[in-house]
Amino acid sequence: MLEQINFPDMLIWYVAFLFSFTAHEAAHAYAAMRGGDLTAYLGGQVTLNPLPHIERSPFGTVVAPLLSFIWMGWMIGWATAPYDPNWAARYPRRAAWMAAAGPAANLAIFVFTFILIKIGLASDFFLTPTAEQLFANNSFQLTRIVIAGNAGFVGLAKLLSVLFALNMILFIFNLFPFPPLDGSAVVTLFMSEKTAYRFTQFINQPMYSFIGIVIAWRVFGFIFWDVFLVFFRTLHPNY
Repeated sequence: MLEQINFPDMLIWYVAFLFSFTAHEAAHAYAAMRGGDLTAYLGGQVTLNPLPHIERSPFGTVVAPLLSFIWMGWMIGWATAPYDPNWAARYPRRAAWMAAAGPAANLAIFVFTFILIKIGLASDFFLTPTAEQLFANNSFQLTRIVIAGNAGFVGLAKLLSVLFALNMILFIFNLFPFPPLDGSAVVTLFMSEKTAYRFTQFINQPMYSFIGIVIAWRVFGFIFWDVFLVFFRTLHPNY
């Protein structure tokens, strides 16, 4: 088993994973702090240092991503930022902005990565992958959204490829309006405060969280690849 693991790619994936999830949770924590809830701030979550986030969710930030890479070749995991549910109930709009901040951080990383990749392609630091490179081992290679123009940029090309795909995934998945995903709180921005309060009370039940994850996972595949192809073809018009 160990000899089959691509450890350099595992390291690249883990760096991208930690940065993306840390930014997501730090954005939640910062927005909550600005909205008057100091729970995450006092817990040390308003930071891009991954250690406080790892300490809070060690299984989701260390064990799950490493095991998923070993089994599937890509990483999945989770992290959380604490908040005061009483504060969220009193100020549903502020709680909604807190929820929106996490996906917004992933969108910002995605946009920045997209720009860097475009610059790299225009300057020949990066090249368009061939179909054989993209679909090696009978699966789509998320580390090869771009390939290096020379050996000195191999690691950077892989890191930007993973950041591009991973942050698009996190942005889209977390905006589904199903509990416990961020989108279930974001939609309350379009409701009156009274309706938002009732909606929040209704969905904050463990049963709905389980159902929501199942539905989101089922729907995700139908939406993600269509969105992904739009941006991939913007990077590589010849595809």
